[in-house]
Amino acid sequence: MSLSFWRAATAGLALAGLINSGHALAAGPCSPSPAHEAFDVQGLKSELMVTALSCGAQDKYNSFVTKFRPNLASEEKVLTSYFHTTYGRSAQRQHDDYITQLANVQSERGLKSGTAFCQQRVSMFDEVQVLETSADLSHYAQAKDILQPASYLTCTAPNRPAPAAARSTTRTARRTVRS
Repeated sequence: MSLSFWRAATAGLALAGLINSGHALAAGPCSPSPAHEAFDVQGLKSELMVTALSCGAQDKYNSFVTKFRPNLASEEKVLTSYFHTTYGRSAQRQHDDYITQLANVQSERGLKSGTAFCQQRVSMFDEVQVLETSADLSHYAQAKDILQPASYLTCTAPNRPAPAAARSTTRTARRTVRS
């Protein structure tokens, strides 16, 4: 076999790997969106709440919420808009489901960590107290290893699900992968 055949075959396999993995192609056009930042901040807020309840740090959590109340409210509006755009009439149920799952996966992580959980997480309160702006909070949330319950497409919201009658004629389905 000729050298050009092997080059073509190798290039074809590399292209197939990129297409199948999706990571290299999907990462290019997708830049951080306001919804992505809102999910990060909501994850941080939930992580701090779970830490406060598990480690007796409610005063520190209340201080965090008081300091960042306008930022947290703004991010909550972005999430509400995301869920409304994505899920239409079932937006509130989907949003509530997300918040519940978020707290559950973070609580489970805490239970698995045992006594080390409080030692590892309480210091986050000191770290967030030195933050000053909403951008600081957003960057901090993005940099932390905050566990999320599901993968949501936050670069752009997908189209609303079609009504049941329209779905029966269409075989294309969008799925949200839940962990």
